[in-house]
Amino acid sequence: MTRRSISRRLAAMFAVVALCVFTLVGSGLFLVLRLQLEHHLRESLDDRAEIARLIVYHVTTPEKWKFAREKLTDLTPSDHTTLFSVVSDDSHFEYGSPLDGQVVSSWPGGYVRLHPAQNSSDMLTITLAIPANGARPPMQLQVAADCSPNERTLRVFGWALAASSALGSLVVLLLSYWVARLGLAPLALLTKDASEVSPNNRSQRLNTRSLPVELNDLASSFNSALERLDGAYGRLESFNADVAHELRTPVTILIGQTEVALTRNRSVDDLRRTLQSNLEEFERMRAIINDMLFLARADQGERATGLIEVSLAAEAARTLEFLEIPLEEAQVRALLRGDASAPVNKSLFGRALVNLLMNAIQHAAPGAEISLTISREANQVLVAVANAGDPIAPARLDHLFDRFYRVEASRTNSRENHGLGLAIVKAVAEMHRGRVFVSSAGGINTFGFSVTAPELVPQTPDPAPIQEMGQAAGLEFASRR
Repeated sequence: MTRRSISRRLAAMFAVVALCVFTLVGSGLFLVLRLQLEHHLRESLDDRAEIARLIVYHVTTPEKWKFAREKLTDLTPSDHTTLFSVVSDDSHFEYGSPLDGQVVSSWPGGYVRLHPAQNSSDMLTITLAIPANGARPPMQLQVAADCSPNERTLRVFGWALAASSALGSLVVLLLSYWVARLGLAPLALLTKDASEVSPNNRSQRLNTRSLPVELNDLASSFNSALERLDGAYGRLESFNADVAHELRTPVTILIGQTEVALTRNRSVDDLRRTLQSNLEEFERMRAIINDMLFLARADQGERATGLIEVSLAAEAARTLEFLEIPLEEAQVRALLRGDASAPVNKSLFGRALVNLLMNAIQHAAPGAEISLTISREANQVLVAVANAGDPIAPARLDHLFDRFYRVEASRTNSRENHGLGLAIVKAVAEMHRGRVFVSSAGGINTFGFSVTAPELVPQTPDPAPIQEMGQAAGLEFASRR
């Protein structure tokens, strides 16, 4: 398939426009010239008819008619472009033969354009009635002028206009192509700059300072796209490095433990302990792989299915009951506040809530309190987990929900936390058309997410069942107003 050239298309379009303009202007000039030539021909015909009328009018006798005929003959050109004829009831007062033929057109004032049978060119005629004078009876004077000179002039002028229009259109075509090439030169430079962008030169950006206004927005949008791609590429590189690091650690442990076990004969108990340790590493690797597959599906825009409208406080109470042992081991207590109902996938919601609570448990000091708050904001239901802890730098807050991100640069707790928990919380929130949020102020760190509950009517459920489930796990509940 032949590629189309913008320069050629623009040049062709300008040439077509020029041809249309030339044709329109030429047609107007041609029409004006034709009208003027017809007007001049009628004026010339009027002058000759007036002279002939004066000659004929003053003739009163047959003797004088002889001189009138001679004068009319003198007035007739040798090429017969003008003809005179006189008709009367008396044959002594006649001259020439009146023209007869097909009427082509007529104008006010008695002008008639005829196409005589004996002549190939049209004739413009005017007929005057001359009253009787003396012995001369009334007469009909016809004066005819040949239209062929006008037709030749119009024909030559028409061909000249057509040739000029064609030549002008060709010149416009060539000049337009040259101008279009000059006008599109910035686009060629833009293309050259864009072709220099490569994975090895991701910082390369299009130069927008010398571009015209029409291309500036395009270049800025392209640069913005490059910024996003550069960020995504950087995150992908970091992600690949983190995945390699996270998987390398358990693989190294597995290889090391297996090599030690194979150095000498081991008892059954020793082998059982080695296999148990290897199984833990395999479980950790499986958890990382499962989490990555889950995040990959979320990245592809997968939405939560199987939504059921439930009391989020009831679901939170079940989650806290499930985390009773981690809470006791960390010597922290949980406080549940508020409630709202929303359509959620109970499994995904519980998974996100577990990750938030485990994050708070890991960073809470013994004897501290973890606050789990459920509230409503327009059509969003907010779930927030807060705990006392070291302040988090504002520059780090925006990255806490990134994959494999840890506040501590070292991976001292990598065995317990592989850095995907909060990323999964973000994915679950987005699958429920929600968002994540985080804040660190006054010694309190708050992590949370929201789910969308469209057209949800606020209502306060019976707190008794929720409190019964929470009390079975030794939880405390804030009083509701």
